[in-house]
Amino acid sequence: MRSLLFLFFTLLITMSTNAQHENHQTSADTVVKAKSPRRSAMALVGKNHVHIDYGSPSVRGRNIWNGLVAYGQVWATGAHKATWIEFSSDVQVAGKLVPKGKYGFFTIPGKEEWVLILSKDWDMHLADAYKVENDIIRVTVKPIVNKDITESLTYKVVRTSSDKGNIEVSWELLTVILPFQNVK
Repeated sequence: MRSLLFLFFTLLITMSTNAQHENHQTSADTVVKAKSPRRSAMALVGKNHVHIDYGSPSVRGRNIWNGLVAYGQVWATGAHKATWIEFSSDVQVAGKLVPKGKYGFFTIPGKEEWVLILSKDWDMHLADAYKVENDIIRVTVKPIVNKDITESLTYKVVRTSSDKGNIEVSWELLTVILPFQNVK
């Protein structure tokens, strides 16, 4: 009889312990956040829906320009997968037609000037498979120095008039702008 009672209490304690273990929930503090999460920016400029998908790294005390991001080299202008921009309508960039569609967005940062690139290739890891012959357009711009730091890489689609807009890229103390106009 004693061994039967011992077995009964052992089973009861084991079941109680397992029940408590199964009800354990992960707290919000133990969830690991991505250091460079995927983000998107989008807006309507006239009837044109502009959508940008990018990885958003943070400064985190690092030297960004000509440090983490090298001058004079093609950069995916984000983290991990290449950044892409999709236009639902044809646009003009620097006087050249860019047909509606999805494009890789790459840059070549420099101390005084940046080259902004729209490429037919948009589905790749960083700029690993980048090929200059797939460029749709290249535009040279001067970076704007900001007063305040932008900790995480941020894209914005800004409507500047009924049929014009800017794609703005800000990180650390710099912003570069790619103006576009809808084609009617």
